[in-house]
Amino acid sequence: MSATLDLARCVVSTPADGVPKAMLHEAKRTLINVLAISLSASPAKPARILVDWAKAEGANERATVVGSGLRTSLTNAALINGFLAHLQDYDDTHFPTVLHPSAPVWPAVLALAESTGASGKDTLAAFVLGAEVGCRVSMSVHPWHYDAGWHITGTAGVFGSACGAAKLLELTDAQLSDALGAAGTQAAGVREVFGSDSKALHAAKAASNGLQAVMLAKEGFTGPEDLIGGRRGFWGVLSAAGHDEAQLTEGFGTRWELANNGLKPYANGVVSHPIQDAVIQLRNAHGLSADRVTAIRARVHPLVLELMNRPEPRRGLEGKFSFQHCAAAALVDGAGHDAQFSDARVADPVISVLRAKVSATVEESVREDEVHLSIELDDGTLVETHVEHATGTPENPMSDAVLEAKFSDLAGEVLSADQADRLLAAVWALDEAPDVSDITKLMVKAQVPA
Repeated sequence: MSATLDLARCVVSTPADGVPKAMLHEAKRTLINVLAISLSASPAKPARILVDWAKAEGANERATVVGSGLRTSLTNAALINGFLAHLQDYDDTHFPTVLHPSAPVWPAVLALAESTGASGKDTLAAFVLGAEVGCRVSMSVHPWHYDAGWHITGTAGVFGSACGAAKLLELTDAQLSDALGAAGTQAAGVREVFGSDSKALHAAKAASNGLQAVMLAKEGFTGPEDLIGGRRGFWGVLSAAGHDEAQLTEGFGTRWELANNGLKPYANGVVSHPIQDAVIQLRNAHGLSADRVTAIRARVHPLVLELMNRPEPRRGLEGKFSFQHCAAAALVDGAGHDAQFSDARVADPVISVLRAKVSATVEESVREDEVHLSIELDDGTLVETHVEHATGTPENPMSDAVLEAKFSDLAGEVLSADQADRLLAAVWALDEAPDVSDITKLMVKAQVPA
């Protein structure tokens, strides 16, 4: 038996009508989130570098890049849009694997839907199935794979990208198995690059490589018999310490891992979100200011120190992976948006001094989305709080209204308020739309006539 073929059969045999309305709604929420953060990220220097690179390379104009409106090849559009979706670390997170499923999957699905004229409902269903595969591949290697140093958004994300694209191109079981072979051999991304532009390249390449693998398989390009379960396959090589085969296909189509996905209220590593929630709660409840704080102490899940122990970040992107900076910025600014992770905010003397007063200790019983936090003041007062489930997690989800506010704030950095409103409305109505053209037109900054 082939684990890869079994997975392919699950995807191929699930029709768009078999995707529950709740999951289609969640797909709309993730697209709203992706478009918002991608628009916000589009003026950033590394994004401009990629756009300029694509222009210089030249390609058939088949799909649109968010923000800039560049039209380029399917794989180039997926690459750049995948990069934009992950650059700010403001995208969604699957629990408990910390996979970011939307950044690899939506760019591939959206590019292909634009090119083929796929219906809105088919596009949403393709995303759901692709994201589900990314989550299930992640669950099959959790926690061994991530603990070894792999960045799961790049490695598992490429399988999700391929399956989402394959659903739109109506690949057969055998073709999708071949596509997963071509995609899976490109599963890559190591955690050493966290805090640099190269982290977002993982989602970018996963989106582009998965889409390319599907297009090749459609024409007869072959892959191995079992890329995932083979002796030297994904499980054997990239998760040598262990895997759980049942997670891959058990309950596929009836139990949805995508339901364990959450949208982020803060633009940084998700395991610090409970800390930020707690600091902001205490800040607002007690009117705290940085000059009065002598210590911020947290009891946290082990991943906080594993992923985010950077007491002296050197640049903004590194600040996104410093629980010390996240806590300090939360107390000073009362927020954790991308603005709190600029080079200037990381170098700010008030935040820098406060950062040195932040500490954390691991407590094995504390969950990923939980924290016990105290703040000590200069008069000896101790204020404390317990965040059981951080904002944006499956147990404490971001409401549609809060998501819309996030969209308006971020999309409004690039689009007019009217255009942002029309784009939001187009996504909410996508399941009734004949195609995705309204979205791909509206996700581009309007050009002012010379």
